[in-house]
Amino acid sequence: MVCQEFIYKKHNSIKMSNTNTKSTLQVKSNIYQAIKERILVLDGAMGTMLQRNKFEEEDFRGERFKDFPHPLKGNNDLLSITQPEAVKEVHRLYFQAGADIVETNTFSGTTIGMADYHMEDLVYELNYQSAKIAREVADEFTAKNPERPRFVAGSIGPTNRTASMSPDVNDPGYRAVTFDDLRIAYKQQVNALIDGGSDVLLVETIFDTLNAKAALFAIEEVKEERNLDIPIMVSGTITDASGRTLSGQTVEAFLISIQHIPLLSVGFNCALGADQLKPYLKRLAHNTQLNISAHPNAGLPNAFGEYDQTPEEMQALIREYLQDNLINIIGGCCGTTPEHIKLIAEVSAEFKPRKLENQPV
Repeated sequence: MVCQEFIYKKHNSIKMSNTNTKSTLQVKSNIYQAIKERILVLDGAMGTMLQRNKFEEEDFRGERFKDFPHPLKGNNDLLSITQPEAVKEVHRLYFQAGADIVETNTFSGTTIGMADYHMEDLVYELNYQSAKIAREVADEFTAKNPERPRFVAGSIGPTNRTASMSPDVNDPGYRAVTFDDLRIAYKQQVNALIDGGSDVLLVETIFDTLNAKAALFAIEEVKEERNLDIPIMVSGTITDASGRTLSGQTVEAFLISIQHIPLLSVGFNCALGADQLKPYLKRLAHNTQLNISAHPNAGLPNAFGEYDQTPEEMQALIREYLQDNLINIIGGCCGTTPEHIKLIAEVSAEFKPRKLENQPV
């Protein structure tokens, strides 16, 4: 962790905000109150739902990009521009199912992620439009029931490059991306997500904590420059039964690496189903006073890469989380649908949020 600490000392011009300074900042979200009152329900998979439309190349292109010289099929983030109604409908279905928070369609929305499609210049617009779409739907549902406001989480994915590991086994010292590359890319994404109307920023599916630190540093830069306090959720990914992230950190090491930042919540998502994820959530709950989030996959993928866990099966596993007082925010990741979220929301309503006790790390 020496390299990570060095980076933070090198950039120590940014003063991390704390609870004593919140009163002097513009507070962007009332989610702080909502999370005290009830378990908040996050949405499920965006990609799983968009795949139901069976979009082809021409659908991804739309009229605007019909002559674009590179293939665009698979660029789900682009659909916020070329198929906005499809994205809106996904958000609407999750809110109807009982979600309190929906994520923006921006998981790959950095210049680094968009480089695969030669669309780096479109990043601000992609993030802004995605947040704007989600905001419009959230406001629709809040207007229907002002006592239960709905929230938009700006989704910030890990990118497809890692800052602490080499992609070349023959050159272990090589890095495909630098901390500053990531910081600059994330800062552009963060500004657009805030401009579009995000209530919360969700740094998710973290497989390399150094990538996440770049995102968190970028967020703190933006917060200071804009005199804004926007809540931050952090969600790591335990890759397999080793109980570690891809870059090798245990639950406890991951927590220590990011807890110096003021966070709304810390948790885990992706890679594992609810059953496999539970022991790591227990370790997290034992070691932190932060709110805890979880959005596991719908079980483990089958031989065809598909997810078979039914909403009823997943609900039973989430009930165990709630009975053990493990979580404050719960949702779904790969393979989950509005049907899964509906049953998760129903069981969550039976329980109170995890109580935060004095448990030192």
